[in-house]
Amino acid sequence: MASLWSSLEKDVFNPQKKRLLETIRVWKTGKKKKMSILCVVVDTFRPMQPFLVKVKVDRGEQYKIAYRWPLAELKLVDGKTLNQASLDFDLQFDKVYKWTASSFDEKKTFIRCLWKLNHRFLASSVTFVNVPSCAAEGRQRSQEDRKDTEETESQEELSAYQEMTPKEAADVLKLMEEYEPLVNNSVAFAEQLSNDLQVLDEANLRAIISSEKRVTQLMSSIDEALAEVARVEETLQIYDELLGSVKQEMDHIYQENSLLHRINSNKTRLMDEILFLTTHLNLSREHCDALSRADLSSPSKVKACIAAAEALSGCMNIQIQPGYRKMQSVAEQLIMFETLKQNFENAFIGHITSIFELQGNAQVPALGQPIDKLSAPSHGHHHKELVPYTPLMAWLRNANPVLFCDLPKVYAQNLSRLYDREIKAFFEQAKTFLLGRRKGRRFGFDEVLREPHPRSSLTFHLLSCSLGLEEPTTRLLSEIFGCLESELRGFLDVCNKVHPFSCLQVLVTLSDSIFEMWGSSSALPSSFLNTLLGNMLLLAKSSFNKSIGTLCKEIEEAKMPSKMKGGILPSVSRFEEFVNLSEEVFRTARRRGELDKAHLRLAGSVFSSINSLSSANLKVNTDMVMMENFHHIHCFLCKKKIHCLEGKKREAKQRYSEHMEKYVIKYLGQPLEKLNHFFEGVKARVAQGVKEEEVSFQLAYSKQELRKVIEKYPGKEVKRALETLYRKIHKYLSPEENLLPVVWHAMEQEFIRQYQEFEDLIQRCYAGSGIAMDFTMEDLLSYFNSITLSNM
Repeated sequence: MASLWSSLEKDVFNPQKKRLLETIRVWKTGKKKKMSILCVVVDTFRPMQPFLVKVKVDRGEQYKIAYRWPLAELKLVDGKTLNQASLDFDLQFDKVYKWTASSFDEKKTFIRCLWKLNHRFLASSVTFVNVPSCAAEGRQRSQEDRKDTEETESQEELSAYQEMTPKEAADVLKLMEEYEPLVNNSVAFAEQLSNDLQVLDEANLRAIISSEKRVTQLMSSIDEALAEVARVEETLQIYDELLGSVKQEMDHIYQENSLLHRINSNKTRLMDEILFLTTHLNLSREHCDALSRADLSSPSKVKACIAAAEALSGCMNIQIQPGYRKMQSVAEQLIMFETLKQNFENAFIGHITSIFELQGNAQVPALGQPIDKLSAPSHGHHHKELVPYTPLMAWLRNANPVLFCDLPKVYAQNLSRLYDREIKAFFEQAKTFLLGRRKGRRFGFDEVLREPHPRSSLTFHLLSCSLGLEEPTTRLLSEIFGCLESELRGFLDVCNKVHPFSCLQVLVTLSDSIFEMWGSSSALPSSFLNTLLGNMLLLAKSSFNKSIGTLCKEIEEAKMPSKMKGGILPSVSRFEEFVNLSEEVFRTARRRGELDKAHLRLAGSVFSSINSLSSANLKVNTDMVMMENFHHIHCFLCKKKIHCLEGKKREAKQRYSEHMEKYVIKYLGQPLEKLNHFFEGVKARVAQGVKEEEVSFQLAYSKQELRKVIEKYPGKEVKRALETLYRKIHKYLSPEENLLPVVWHAMEQEFIRQYQEFEDLIQRCYAGSGIAMDFTMEDLLSYFNSITLSNM
């Protein structure tokens, strides 16, 4: 402990000019993890102010002040040690801090230090509770085990110090000013003060002697006053005895008044309870008659029964004391209410059940001939018939949930027969309608698929308004429309047979229907329809993917016509036809994820089909056909602006450019074929390491051989060869793509590039030979220009 004390003084408090009085090792109560040190310190300068400081020890064994509180803000010290030696104590500043000491002795010493500082500096403003008197009033334990002699003297000096009052300080200053000449001579000043003190003592002695007579007179007056006080006490004792009997009488009167007040209060409460019972347990004769007759034959009588049932529920739901039920009148009234309730419940259930049976046995209208528009039978009259009973349904649900739960089952059993007949008739009508329009331009899939949706919504309205159902509605809808899913599956099969791409319209219609249900406020039917149409949507997606797979296989395995000479391939036309049809169908669709996947899949098949032309037995150049088809696809995708096919559009443009380059290079080798072969050999020799100036010494590439090749291509022959090439390109390129100007311009640029390359090789490999081609760059430009103008 001495080491801790010394370290705290040296490292923490001495640099801050603080004096350490007491320490205690603590941790937060209930959390014995991080130990802290609470220190009581005071300022070394005057006036001294005491503080409570919380010190923590970091990982480097360094002490750091975490927080400090002025002891003037301390309100309460709770020692918690009345019955047992507890290590816990509380200190209340702005809030309560709960601590646990490391030992009981440290806790007692710490609280004793706080108690002394409270009396010495804080005018006993701190409240100490649960602190033994020995801990608060005993002397501070010996400081020798933790401090040296100098510390003890400092503490005693601190406890003996008392500041002068302002008056005392002023008197001292006045005295020093009066004897200022003597202040400089301390001996003379001390003698002067001693003489003045003797004078004052003599004066005080005289005053005491002179006042002895006055003291004697004062003592006599005090004796007379004491005698008078004794007489007053005797008088008061007599008065008190007289008032004792009066007090007893007043207490008796007060008790009687309390009893009268209690009797009056009990009478008032009894009257209130009687009025409460007679008012709230009273059902009018009119309501009793309505419930007894249970006549629901007209709207006015239904309203009377509704009012009577609600009044009956109000009487039966009143909260009364359990003891009241033992009263004969109350028990008879409650029995009457229960009898009326049971009789009306049975009558109402019988009435509503008969309505369900009549509706379930209703006849389905016969199909008309011919049919121009699909329509489902209307149930508006059924709904109007049941809606007036909505309040009674709600009353029955609250009054007797067990009976109420059986009504939906009865409703489902009866109405399911009607809906089975109507749904089957409706889909027969839909199939007839669809087959009758199979040769038309469009198919009415959306009309067929959307028509059952209002029917199920009306049924939900019937159930929610008339039966007041919540979660069981979905289960009842499934029972009522049990055949709807099978009929829809059969109808989708017919759709797929009518048109191979009918699945497009089915997919759009089902997706939009599900989105409409998600946005609708009627969440209960959506749970049923969402399941039903979700299953249909999965079936439609499967059918759609199967159709796309079949189409992709047809495109990839398609064989080229034996007489085909060029133009747009059937697979490309097939792809274009599908994209046009699908985009028209999905024009207003809210989702197109499946369509985008199909487009990418078909585009890949089309590209694969075009790539397979390299091995096809075509009568024209393969690069030309591939160039035209990729160009056609690129133009088509630019016009359609389909986001998912942007990558395919760029790929088509790239492939179109590649094959046009190959096509141009191949056909340009024909007008100057031998000259082209000659210079290809020259470039090969240079690439093999032969120096350019030594190429002419090669036998096959000598100057004589070059002159022979050049002589075979005079300007007229070159122009004639270009005209033949133009006619050949014009013959095989399809006019629909209008690629002739583009290809011819590309050939012109490539031909000029080759010409410049030939001239450069002649200058580098046959320098000084005087060899030159028979035509110039200007001649070439005029050849191409005249050919272009002559064929416009």
